[in-house]
Amino acid sequence: MEEIKVTLPDGSVMDFKKGVSGEEVAKAISERLLKDAVAMKVDGILKDIASPLNEDCSIEILTSKNKESLEIYRHSTAHLLANAVKELFPETKIAIGPVIEDGFYYDFDRETPFTPEDLPAIEQKMAEIAKRGNPIERQDVSSEEAIRLFKGEDEPYKVELVTEKGQGGMVSIYKQGNFTDFCRGPHLSSTSKIKEGTFKLLSIAGAYWKGDEKNKMLQRIYGTSFFTKKELDEHLKKLEEARLRDHRKLGKELDLFSVADEIGGGLILWHPKGAIVRKTIEDFWREEHIKNGYEFVFTPHIGRSTLWETSGHLDFYKENMYPRMEMENQTFYAKPMNCPFHVMIYKSKHRSYRELPLRWAELGTVYRYEKSGVLHGLMRVRGFTQDDAHLFVPQDDMEKEVVSVINFTIHILKSFGFTEFSSFIATKPEKSVGEEERWNAATDALKRAAESVDLLYEMDEGGGAFYGPKIDIKIKDALGRSWQLSTVQFDFNLPEKFNLEYIGKDNKPHTPYMIHRALLGSLERFFGILIENFAGAFPLWLAPEQVRVMSIADRHIPYCEKLLAEFKEKGIRCSSDFRPEKINYKIREAQLEKVPYMLISGDREIENESVSVRTRSGGDRGSKKVVEFLDEFFKKVKSKEIKLD
Repeated sequence: MEEIKVTLPDGSVMDFKKGVSGEEVAKAISERLLKDAVAMKVDGILKDIASPLNEDCSIEILTSKNKESLEIYRHSTAHLLANAVKELFPETKIAIGPVIEDGFYYDFDRETPFTPEDLPAIEQKMAEIAKRGNPIERQDVSSEEAIRLFKGEDEPYKVELVTEKGQGGMVSIYKQGNFTDFCRGPHLSSTSKIKEGTFKLLSIAGAYWKGDEKNKMLQRIYGTSFFTKKELDEHLKKLEEARLRDHRKLGKELDLFSVADEIGGGLILWHPKGAIVRKTIEDFWREEHIKNGYEFVFTPHIGRSTLWETSGHLDFYKENMYPRMEMENQTFYAKPMNCPFHVMIYKSKHRSYRELPLRWAELGTVYRYEKSGVLHGLMRVRGFTQDDAHLFVPQDDMEKEVVSVINFTIHILKSFGFTEFSSFIATKPEKSVGEEERWNAATDALKRAAESVDLLYEMDEGGGAFYGPKIDIKIKDALGRSWQLSTVQFDFNLPEKFNLEYIGKDNKPHTPYMIHRALLGSLERFFGILIENFAGAFPLWLAPEQVRVMSIADRHIPYCEKLLAEFKEKGIRCSSDFRPEKINYKIREAQLEKVPYMLISGDREIENESVSVRTRSGGDRGSKKVVEFLDEFFKKVKSKEIKLD
């Protein structure tokens, strides 16, 4: 029989008979590798470990140590979920079951809704099927054969998918026991590879077929899986911590914000406590922008349709814009972006190179129509305030400006306690506007700027917008989750669309580089991230209530009132608790409300002009002179210290 040569990752070459499987190659290397094998890469392409090798190739056997393997494990677990549902509820029709970040889901069409009580039974059935050790076998068949198969099994969603994706050619299906799914793979070699105690079904939700609200509403079961029970337990612990930190839960408990059906989904009501945090963020934002050479602008909330036609938003973004408004034979739209307004300010007069760069910042509220199904507290809304800025710069200043923006971004994010950053530089896509030279210069400027501040970045080739390259900066929160906040985006489209010019040193007109820049993204989403990052216990400088003054008995109230008046005069956000309750009850209540400092006054404190200091974490800081406490307090506020104790 014909032999083939298989090259291993270390460069060594082994001879095998043509048609040898990846499992046989793994076994030839070691029994241990065969046991741990998840899948393989053949000439860099992911394949099932059982796939035959029919020609000379390079091969890498993937185990749980490879980053691609967990996705394969989860994909096979999703099939196991569908298999279990079909055995328990045979009347159910199956739709799709992809891998997502941190897990997987599967969509089902079932007349009777699933309930949380169904999940343990489905998990039990999944464990039972896994123990059967059914081989997970790939078959390449014609789309006609696959359609006949799924029609025979009364699986209309699979028939639709095969019809669309197969296009009359060959497709792949996977069989495990009596269960068949349409899938491109790869998968584990056997259900026994999925160990009991390594998967968990998490929740049930509704989902339209193909995400289209015109289609039927299906039932989606979310789950997750890991190679070991220990990893799963750690993940579930993190999920529970995330649940306790959920900004929607804490927002209600701490009276920070709300959403009212009478007003509309995705439109946020900032309560006094949330609003004072927002004001503090905005004040800091404005102060820092002034220090960094920015000027402020304010723009309207609506604009004529001609503005959005010129900018291109009505061509490319209309489905996310609120419906038009007709007034005096003119059409207006609520603004989804601030940038065209800033462009019009630029166009309001002739510009010279001596004026540039121009740095214009605005906390501008915009409105975007998001479908109700994707709205999520503060994280996905319909009306939000962007911490927007647009820079108009000549080519000679471009790189210097980008470096300045990135340095400014890191400084701002560090001030809120974020210290871990990563970034992605997105380059020119196939369809784009602007000269090649400008794209290359802008992309190189982004790279050098990131390197100059030691900012790690990955390249997202072809991932830029049609109007320019960009760099997105991500932070990690207290739970290790990544959030994309800041972006620096070049725009070659608007300067051309609006014919922006400046007169250069050569006394000739030139087109400026335009840079979109956001540091926090939006105030709403950033506030939600802060709530979850700090679990509602904001740093002292941000806390809506920084100090609560408490009396032990009624005779101590006059002294406490004097302190309260003094603190308020000094700009401290403070309140009082003079109720005839036990002091431990008052302290506990303030701690639940995440108040940083509790200042308790009794006979001894009055005599010594002092206060007894407690912190929300339960720390007893002892008795301090009022002047000593104030000195410590303002030092912490000024330094924007993140930890209280």
